[in-house]
Amino acid sequence: MQTAFDFNAIANFNPLKTAYQALQWSKNIFGLAHKNASTQVGKTLFPANSVAEGQARPVIDEKVLAYLKMRYEALLEQDWNDAQAGFYPIDLLFDTPWDEVARYYPAVWLDLPLLWQRAQSKRYQDFSAEIDTSGYPKYYLQNFHYQTDGYLSDTSAKLYDLQVELLFGGMADPMRRRILPLLKRFFARNERGNSPKILDVACGTGRTLRQLRAAFPKVSLYGVDLSPAYLRKANRLLSQNPGELPQLLQANAEALPYQDSYFDAVASVFLFHELPGTARQNVIDECYRVLQPGGMLVICDSIQLHDSKELSPMMEGFSSTFHEPYYKDYIHDDLTQRLESAGFTDIACEAHYLSTYFTACKPL
Repeated sequence: MQTAFDFNAIANFNPLKTAYQALQWSKNIFGLAHKNASTQVGKTLFPANSVAEGQARPVIDEKVLAYLKMRYEALLEQDWNDAQAGFYPIDLLFDTPWDEVARYYPAVWLDLPLLWQRAQSKRYQDFSAEIDTSGYPKYYLQNFHYQTDGYLSDTSAKLYDLQVELLFGGMADPMRRRILPLLKRFFARNERGNSPKILDVACGTGRTLRQLRAAFPKVSLYGVDLSPAYLRKANRLLSQNPGELPQLLQANAEALPYQDSYFDAVASVFLFHELPGTARQNVIDECYRVLQPGGMLVICDSIQLHDSKELSPMMEGFSSTFHEPYYKDYIHDDLTQRLESAGFTDIACEAHYLSTYFTACKPL
């Protein structure tokens, strides 16, 4: 039996899959090491009796850690299988910006003392003098994650992708990629003409658009974001790819600058947990307006309480730990009801690792 088992293991060995898993686990280990080191340094600079609300992390017991590991491994397997199935190219699994890691990781450490000071003093709307904050909605003028200048500086845009990778242990891109099979299946079921159009709402630095381009080389891509700095970063990132560049616009997702029924599909990744409830509904309404009849909206965002009660302590503590002022409301929010009130039908929801995914269609 042992010999047969060993033979089967050797016969089924896939070096490319092993390389992918090793890459992801190395990112996870690096992310954990960074969190542990930064926490220890933070405690040294800010002793326990003066640690800010934002530095207190929820205690995660062994059962929750085991549950997280199970979901982590399930996402790795799903990501690999979907690439094997042709939903996106295999090389997308290895699309890691190592040059940015080397260039910006020291800057992440240099920014941490400012983050700790901001958290301790509870300065949540702290922007550099040269940042023009006029014209933005009040809810947007936040130091989300206590990061310097919120989403409004080039430095913030440069550090963001690395900071998110550290936060999620290298799983940000695999979570983003879950929208690709959903969109692929939608377009396989629905004939949308010769040049379908996809809009990425709150496209940020362009990571999702980069993945969409790899999966849909002939689709017309559009991106909208409130931050000019993040759009500049997106333009630099996307210009590295051959083929047509996505069309990027600076705009508030509550008032999308497109005509009615313009897009075949609309995607939004990691936006809704950073919006107050009223803005969430306004964005959903706008997505409905700009979709063609029969078009699909796909949302990727943080898990909610209905996805996994096992992770509720972690979710409840996330808001203060990382200064996400609308997160507590978000995890209780009924997005299905919001989608229905906008007019969407065929609403479905699934969860992978730390993200939830909604798909919804605009009736014909």
